[in-house]
Amino acid sequence: MAMANETDKNHPLFMIEDSQIEDLIKMIFEKYNYDFRDYAMSSIRRRLNSALIRFGIKDIADLKAKTEKDLDFFLALLQYLTVPTSEMFRDPHYFLTFRERVVPILRTYPSIRFWVAGCSTGEELYSYAILFQEEGLLDRTTFYATDINPVSLKKAEQGIFSLERLKEYSLNYQKSGGKSSLSDYFSIAYESALVDKSLRKNTVFADHSLATDSVFGEMQAVSCRNVMIYFNKELQDRAIRLFYESLCYGGFLGIGAKETLRFSKWDFKFNEFSKQDRIYQRG
Repeated sequence: MAMANETDKNHPLFMIEDSQIEDLIKMIFEKYNYDFRDYAMSSIRRRLNSALIRFGIKDIADLKAKTEKDLDFFLALLQYLTVPTSEMFRDPHYFLTFRERVVPILRTYPSIRFWVAGCSTGEELYSYAILFQEEGLLDRTTFYATDINPVSLKKAEQGIFSLERLKEYSLNYQKSGGKSSLSDYFSIAYESALVDKSLRKNTVFADHSLATDSVFGEMQAVSCRNVMIYFNKELQDRAIRLFYESLCYGGFLGIGAKETLRFSKWDFKFNEFSKQDRIYQRG
């Protein structure tokens, strides 16, 4: 199907009003209990525009009607609303700093609880698992991998990635201080790569929404990278509060390269552990 030109005034991008978006996300919240009410409006509009084009639907009213009546269609739309994209060892210097500076402190704990919030399809989760394996911490670590997207969460639990993507991830892995070959942690078959079972055995996969759910345990580390950029300020503050309340004293929070705790109500509760890599420590 041909893509519409964004300069065309009949393109859906120019026809979705804020009130229409608000009606749609209100319906989604009331019917399916997924809360996008505090996501950035500009981000939601872009995603809905892509969905209209992909599904060949002419306007937001028809999209709303189909979403309300058809659970399978809603789950398909959810793939656009939650942007399930990631890569292993994304921003390699972040993982190098985590390995060299954070891991020695985590090593002092007899056991480690690590929450990967917004884990998407699992690339970041397994990046940490590989790093912890190489640093001798995997056996005493429990990972909690959460996301609001059930399709992404299932993919994360399966741990299957395309062989082509694995080749792309290998360079990131080497730059992050990797001590082996990334392929050592996967079984290769039929152009797919399956994560070794040892990297998944101590992981709990669970549905969790930063918009509506609460803290579920004390953690030594929390990672929520490239998720809060899609939130408005109120939801960002809510998420940061959850992370603060989840972390033990001295626990670590890692966020995305384009994210910051500055101007948050909870900024003063954290110490800047690595400014360059957006790693914070709970005070």
